[in-house]
Amino acid sequence: MPDPVAAPVLQIIDRWAGIPICFALSLANKALRLFASRPAESDAPRKILFVKFAEQGSTVLAQNAIERAVSIVGKENVYFTVFEENRFILDVLKLIPEQNVIVIRRDTLGDLAKDSLAALRKIRELGIDTAIDMEFFSRSSAALTWLTRAPRRIGFHTFFGDGPYRGNLMTHRVLYNPYLHTSQIFEELVLATLQYPRQLPTWGIPAPELLQRQPVFTPQPGELEQLQTILRIASNGAEPKFLILLNPNAGDLLPLRKWPTERYITLAQRLLAQFPSAHIALTGAPSEAGSAAEVARQIGSPRCFSMAGRTSLRHLMVLYTASELLITNDSGPAHFAALTPINVLTLFGPETPSLFGAPTPRSTNIWLGLNCSPCVNAYNNRQSPCRNNLCMQGITVDRVFDEAVRILEERISKAG
Repeated sequence: MPDPVAAPVLQIIDRWAGIPICFALSLANKALRLFASRPAESDAPRKILFVKFAEQGSTVLAQNAIERAVSIVGKENVYFTVFEENRFILDVLKLIPEQNVIVIRRDTLGDLAKDSLAALRKIRELGIDTAIDMEFFSRSSAALTWLTRAPRRIGFHTFFGDGPYRGNLMTHRVLYNPYLHTSQIFEELVLATLQYPRQLPTWGIPAPELLQRQPVFTPQPGELEQLQTILRIASNGAEPKFLILLNPNAGDLLPLRKWPTERYITLAQRLLAQFPSAHIALTGAPSEAGSAAEVARQIGSPRCFSMAGRTSLRHLMVLYTASELLITNDSGPAHFAALTPINVLTLFGPETPSLFGAPTPRSTNIWLGLNCSPCVNAYNNRQSPCRNNLCMQGITVDRVFDEAVRILEERISKAG
């Protein structure tokens, strides 16, 4: 299978092709409104579609929004369109039927175009009357949401230049509130379906409650045994009983989120010395297998090994259930792990845990709160002029080590 079209390429397309496309569609939308009849404002949604192409970690934060949609129209009437490689987390959440997930491949630009057209055809055949764009000011998602021709289209709107331009394609235009957690913002998009379009963006109601989530992922019969086999191979025959996971990468989309690799090495060495019965496994995508193996080599302990590229996403979730602690940069794994009983220690820098921290009591966040941080947000499409991430470099090994020891000792104490 060819490598998917890279995220930076999609960002470039979204910017340079998306702006004129959204402008043209906005003109078409204005013309159509002169002749088309509008649905009664009192009509209730019957079938809701979420448009959320990428970032599985953010999809985890959409749990409350999906549950709210289910409460309005029923589980069988909630749909989701997503890139093929990102549907996994929807299957884990089990909030909507698997057949209600409409996938779009991005193996090549041709696949992307072909599947987008097929998705639009299916959406129209389903009779979707409410489409919710869950992306932050993405032009491609706004265009697809408009092209569904759903009578009700909900999404974030630039009112006075406070966000990237993406036209005027929504019937229900929502003001992005940077002071609410992302899970609350997503839920507000669903609540907007019940509001009069002309009333928005004014609400007059309290913000949705930020709920503490509990584990929802349970391994299937036989999966723990399969994992143990993978662990034995990766660890040269060991059977780890007390496992700590390190996820040193943050992906190509935002390398500013990376904590220096040499600090992960020092941290691992100190944790192995502190807990003589512990093993440490490095996690990562298949493309990171080589670099993860090199990090494990530099850590220099028979109790440290790499799992990068050895597991499917599902087996990675099983690995979380069999481990004590995940230490990771701010990235998708922090949210995936929050669906399991593992403790998660997340290192934030260019973004803030106030908006993107996993809402679970098992999550601990470290963030320095420098005067230049957070520097990436919904308004700038997560682009930053920074080339020297002091917000991550300022997080010391001592601080991460102390937090990790505290968490692990608490788990040991509770286990008796």
